[in-house]
Amino acid sequence: MSPLPLSDNLSRPQGLWLRSTSAIAARMPKGLYARSLLIVILPMVLLQSVIAYFFMERHWQTVTQRLSSAVVSDIAALVDLVNTPEGVSSFQTLSQIAEKRFSFTVQLTPREALPPALPKPFFSILDNAISREVSQQIARPYWIDTIGNSRFIEIRVLTDAGVLRVLTRRNNAYASNSHIFLMWMLATSLVLLAVAIAFLRNQIRPILRLAEAAEDFGKGRDSDFRPHGAREVRQAGYAFIEMKRRIERSIDQRTAMLNGVSHDLRTILTRFRLSLAVLPEGPDTEALQKDVDEMNRMLEAYLAFARGAGAEAAAPSDMHALLLELKADAERHGHTTRVSYTGETTATVRPDAFKRCLTNLVANAQRFGKDIAIEAIREQRFLTIHVDDDGPGIAPEKREDVFRPFLRLDEARNQDYGGSGLGLAIARDIARAHGGEITLTNSPLGGLRATVRVPL
Repeated sequence: MSPLPLSDNLSRPQGLWLRSTSAIAARMPKGLYARSLLIVILPMVLLQSVIAYFFMERHWQTVTQRLSSAVVSDIAALVDLVNTPEGVSSFQTLSQIAEKRFSFTVQLTPREALPPALPKPFFSILDNAISREVSQQIARPYWIDTIGNSRFIEIRVLTDAGVLRVLTRRNNAYASNSHIFLMWMLATSLVLLAVAIAFLRNQIRPILRLAEAAEDFGKGRDSDFRPHGAREVRQAGYAFIEMKRRIERSIDQRTAMLNGVSHDLRTILTRFRLSLAVLPEGPDTEALQKDVDEMNRMLEAYLAFARGAGAEAAAPSDMHALLLELKADAERHGHTTRVSYTGETTATVRPDAFKRCLTNLVANAQRFGKDIAIEAIREQRFLTIHVDDDGPGIAPEKREDVFRPFLRLDEARNQDYGGSGLGLAIARDIARAHGGEITLTNSPLGGLRATVRVPL
């Protein structure tokens, strides 16, 4: 078998690295606030862990080893004295001196076999240190108990005169105040963490307000936004305000220009009407009058599409009442209409513009269907409205084309009542001005379903 190319050998560790980083990234928090906290907490935890490890491994272990060595040295001295010819006779004096000077409780029992060794604790610096010191300094059979009584240590050494039993306090051989250091370390970490949380919360709040202002602007709502916070956040806020002013200025200029164009074109149309009024009535005159009326309707529709709804302010509106109004209008035109509403009835939209959007959709359904169903679902963050009809529908590949201005399909499905081909285009323009969208799908009634979904 031929060896793999060098590129294949390199791709394996690279692929493993990419999979590992992707798995880590998938489990990382997505919010800036959580990530900032992680940036603060992770180094702190690593630093405290390193400090605690070196303290436990170096300082604590060294102190415990030296204390254990001193205790075992005292016990070794007692063993040497007991092994002297006068040791047994003067043992009472030795025990009094050991209790007074070393804080030992000493007993000498007849020589017998030592108890079996106790199981070693999983992690005990004291047990390891005392065992090592007894083996080195005394070099006699011994038995120790460091876990039976948490406050004392018992050491038994087999001597020539018998079994020397020594009981001493645990803190004589063990650095028992190390928990104070750990408590201080934990307490300071919690204080630093609280300070970091408060600081990061103040730094994230201006970013959230900037995001809310941008979202409100996208929904067509005017919000009182003033940049504050860090210098970079204020710069982003001022850039957003300037961008908003440019967009509003552009809309105002376009509206002013369209108003001028509208005035000029209406003046010409008025001249046409006056000229037709003085002409004798006849087939040609009626045809010209229809052309003038058609041109006037197309002009009004185009101006409504071009102006949009930028000048209207968003306000809380009763959506259920609006749908009932649309239902009554459709029934006046002889259409069977059903309305259903789920959730809270109030939604913040541009009332006139949103009514025009729904009116265009319902008018489109009236034009090609007999039965109409309007369903609204008010959720926490979105308002969804379905307008269904039982008409011929639109082929899926042509549903996006009907939103193009002035486009007329063979079925003329996208025309409003004026026949300008702007009904659905105006409806989508209004929905997008609210930060939402309009989609077309198959209707349960067999025709077309137009769905308006706007954020709240």
